[in-house]
Amino acid sequence: MKIWIATGGTGGHVFPALAVAEELAARGHKITVSCDGRVKKMVADGAPRGAHRVHIWASGVGAKSRIKQMWALFKIGMSAVALILRFVFSRPNRVVAFGGYASVPAVFAAHVWGIPTYLHEQNGAIGRANRFAMRWVKTLMTSFKNVSGIPQNTATRVVYTGLPVRREFIERAGAPLPGKMHLLVTGGSLGAQILDDVVPIAVRDMKKIFITHQTRPENVARLQKFYADNKIHANVLSFIRNMADAITDADLVIGRSGASTVIELTTIGRPAILVPLSINPDQAANAANFEKLGGGFAVPQDKFTPKWLTATLTELFENKTRLAKMAQKALVQNNAVKMIADTVTK
Repeated sequence: MKIWIATGGTGGHVFPALAVAEELAARGHKITVSCDGRVKKMVADGAPRGAHRVHIWASGVGAKSRIKQMWALFKIGMSAVALILRFVFSRPNRVVAFGGYASVPAVFAAHVWGIPTYLHEQNGAIGRANRFAMRWVKTLMTSFKNVSGIPQNTATRVVYTGLPVRREFIERAGAPLPGKMHLLVTGGSLGAQILDDVVPIAVRDMKKIFITHQTRPENVARLQKFYADNKIHANVLSFIRNMADAITDADLVIGRSGASTVIELTTIGRPAILVPLSINPDQAANAANFEKLGGGFAVPQDKFTPKWLTATLTELFENKTRLAKMAQKALVQNNAVKMIADTVTK
């Protein structure tokens, strides 16, 4: 079977797509992966051997400028026309799209030729591009059991599959907590500045704690000095090369609530304090899903204060039984790659 995988935009869309592409290729299917220029190298490095790669001309429409929005829509439209023509000569049997603006051209081209199309939504609230593309999709696959924003009158079948993660996360599923008061803080972007401001002050008097703190490169020296001055054992990094190991080594995680972060936590089984980006409804929905499991707390940004965090960390680290129970509740078996591959090929 010839299967077209459409992805792009960010790593959050690309890595799940490549994981599924690898599984489908291993089953003997012929794979083509399309993406935009922003992730072209990422796809080239991670696509399965023998897969064809197609670069499409597309960009997001989130710009405030009306002219830029129109230009982005024009590029998406032209990419759709190009794929419609391409499918005349190399028509796939299935199209599997992994969300975002870069998926729309392939989804529309598949609709024109009547090709069965599958769309994956990674967040707990359906994104704008996916909501738009659903009208042409046979099956919507979701990362979470509860996804808000799906149109009530849709004829699209909705299937809960979970979100594909890299193999190293699957291999660490259910690992016991280290029990060493090890706190992992994952930031590293402009939107995570509040974590850098609140966490150091909150742990200032917690001398037995050990922290791995990921932050933006320009904040590394400042945080290193603060932790050293207050005699707190800390490893401050601008990039964590092996996130699976970092999560496994932690007793508790503090971070934002992007879909990949939440699913990585549930795959390994780690309690967490999640602080959704205040302007991002997707992250709020993801955090709410995690909190509903019983694996941790979804804390609005205005409630995430040093006083609250100090009290919460003290209570959790003094009650290892509660932490262990939270870890058990956070653990969700991740069969997403197999489930998506089965859904697409049956």
